[in-house]
Amino acid sequence: MNAPAEVCLVDDDSSVLRSMQYLLASDGVPVRAFDKPQEFLAHAASHPVSVVVTDNWMEGVTGLEILARMCALSPRPRVIVITARDDLAARATAMAIGPVAFFIKPFDDEKFLAAVHNALAQVE
Repeated sequence: MNAPAEVCLVDDDSSVLRSMQYLLASDGVPVRAFDKPQEFLAHAASHPVSVVVTDNWMEGVTGLEILARMCALSPRPRVIVITARDDLAARATAMAIGPVAFFIKPFDDEKFLAAVHNALAQVE
C-alpha cells in the first residue's frame, strides 16, 4: 500500500498557512507547507506532487501561475485555490484552468476538508 498522498500548502501569510496546516494534520492528512511560492515550485520540479492548496495573491508568483504550472506536470496535481480577494477575473481565469475547488477566505473548514479529501481521492 502506498503512503497517503501529501498535500502541499502554499501561502505567504504564515498565520493562514499554520491554521490550514493544523486543520489538515488534525484530520490525518500529510502536509508540507511553503511560505514562498518559489520554494514550492522548486520542490514540485523535483518531487511528485498530488494535491496543492495555493493562495492566489502572493509576492512574486500568483496562485494562477502555480495552477498553470501544475497543468504542465504529469501526472497533473489536483489544485485548490484560496484567496482573500474575490476577484471575478481571477476566479474566471482559475476556473478556466481547472482547479478542483476555489475558496474565498475565511472559508468553511468542513467544506475545505471535503474538497481536500475529494482531491486526494482523485489521485489514488
